[in-house]
Amino acid sequence: MSNSFVAKLPKDEIAAFCDRWKITEFALFGSILRDDFRPDSDVDVLVTFAPDAKWGLFKVAEMQQELEAIVGRDVDFVSRRAIECSHNWLRRKEILGTAKTFYVKRQSDTTRPCEVSTTDN
Repeated sequence: MSNSFVAKLPKDEIAAFCDRWKITEFALFGSILRDDFRPDSDVDVLVTFAPDAKWGLFKVAEMQQELEAIVGRDVDFVSRRAIECSHNWLRRKEILGTAKTFYVKRQSDTTRPCEVSTTDN
């Protein structure tokens, strides 16, 4: 189910969401990329913010709610910086080692959704 769900994610809406919230990279990790993704699974998202993005807790909660409406599921939303600074090295290794980029903002200010590959080439 994970491959079909990823393929159905609204790329243009996610790109617009990322532009609005100054997200330079949007990646998926967790069960959405594995065979154990179920109808009741949430979507795990790892984001990288632009250097000038200074969001507080309430804005991050607003972001999460907006993304949940876009994907139609609960979302676990974490920043790359928080994971990279985490003292939990097992969690850090797992998330950073398995995350697959879905969207990346180019330096030229044009955006490009990416295809997520769940197989190793």
